[in-house]
Parts: sequence; C-alpha cells; structure tokens
Amino acid sequence: MRLRRKSLGISQSVLSERVGVSFQQIQKYERGANRVSGSMLVAIAAALDTSVGWLVGEEGGLADAADDIISALAISGATALLTAYAAIPHASARAALVTLAEEMAGL
Repeated sequence: MRLRRKSLGISQSVLSERVGVSFQQIQKYERGANRVSGSMLVAIAAALDTSVGWLVGEEGGLADAADDIISALAISGATALLTAYAAIPHASARAALVTLAEEMAGL
C-alpha cells in the first residue's frame, strides 16, 4: 500500500480522504498494526488506481518493485547510503539529499 501510494505521490491524508478513514488509520494499515478488511482493501485499491491482487502481491507489480529495490540495494555503497539517510534527523535534510541524488542521477 505504501509503495503504491508513494509511487503516485499521494500523501496519507489524501488517501485517507479518498477511502473515508483517518490518516492515522492509514498509518496503522501501512505499518501492519491494524488488519485491513476486505472491503477497505477494495476501497484502497480503487483509490490507488490498482487491483487488490497487486496490493497483496498476487500480481507482478509488487514483486517487480521489490526486485528493483533488492537490485538497487545490491549496488556497492547503497546500504551505507541508506543507513546514513535513515540517521538524518530532519525530514527537510533527507528531502534535500534525495533531491541532490536525483539531480546527480539525472532523474
């Protein structure tokens, strides 16, 4: 759910408005703290313009995305960069680092 939401550039608040729950509930769903009912899963899939099968990993999209992440982490220095990124305390500084990396990569 989080992967699809972020790939679309949708905030938790926007998704929560689309499906009629609080953004805190979306946070709990994404962390796995709360179970997602079948009807809510259908609503979330519709809000994220995907299928329930994709969200639960029955279609290639989620597996392909996971494979891409694993491949990226296998690149020398990737885990060190991720560890350093996670240690940056301010969200604005993390965002600046992402912007810098995207510029350097030509994205």
